[in-house]
Amino acid sequence: MAPPSALTIATQSVQRLVKEESYYHKEQANQEARIQKLAGNIETKSSELDSNAIYVLKQEKTALEETKAVFGPLGERIADAVQKLEEQIAISESDGTATEEQLNKAKEALVAGQKVTEQQKEEVGVQQQTPAVAA
Repeated sequence: MAPPSALTIATQSVQRLVKEESYYHKEQANQEARIQKLAGNIETKSSELDSNAIYVLKQEKTALEETKAVFGPLGERIADAVQKLEEQIAISESDGTATEEQLNKAKEALVAGQKVTEQQKEEVGVQQQTPAVAA
């Protein structure tokens, strides 16, 4: 079996990073829901609470901040992978070494990667416009 082409490797890299980014967004949503539920239980002094609920809440908030910290470097990695994929698509189209199917998969991955990159730029812009509230 022949080794994968540079175009295939670049395509798979973008696909993997986009999938990883979506998993982190799901994890962030789950963590936010757990924090909200735990904070609500603490406020209402629910019978579901155990003696270390405040500690657990603090740990959940720390985990959430760590998850949020992943998005910056991951966005940079996605942007780099998208740029490399664009180059590989151009090279493959000019020298005709890739099949139509490979080019289509590469272009689909490129669109997905560009979409994620644009979303992250928008999120960063919103975060920069919103003043931080002191806790």
